[in-house]
Amino acid sequence: MTGALKRVTLVLGGARSGKSAFAERRIEAASPARLYLATGQAWDEEMRDRIASHQVRRGAGWETVEAPVELAQALTANTRADRPVLVDCLTLWVTNLMLGEHDMDQAFEQLAAAIPGLDGPVVFVSNEVGLGIVPDNAMARAFRDHAGRLHQSIASLADEVYFVTAGLPLKMKG
Repeated sequence: MTGALKRVTLVLGGARSGKSAFAERRIEAASPARLYLATGQAWDEEMRDRIASHQVRRGAGWETVEAPVELAQALTANTRADRPVLVDCLTLWVTNLMLGEHDMDQAFEQLAAAIPGLDGPVVFVSNEVGLGIVPDNAMARAFRDHAGRLHQSIASLADEVYFVTAGLPLKMKG
């Protein structure tokens, strides 16, 4: 059922690069049963519109579980061999952790520790934010640095890593 997917896949890309659509297509091709693990929170109208747009694009056939902060726990509770999980996205998770003043290292370590024991395939989506100029404020620099460290951690555990730009995936690992 999920043979086309590796156990852990990381899909990176910039904003509106096509990374989520690419990840969704990979999962849809692998299994009729699929779970969308959402980290985004609808804090304002613009974010509500983004979430709605993603839901419309995915269409029917996706179960959704919201996990804005407790990502490792949600993955452990919701992965199974016959249903791949899409985590979209890690950078929104980082934002939620930062805004909630959570211990970033502890959260990242919990996620990394959970990954080897997951019961089914997982595709992580995240924004690559470290390719531009150095941000002009401490919070933005901390966000960029946290995201970069998290990406390195997940990439080291992943069987496959893709970078998507202009809707075109580049396989970087696997």
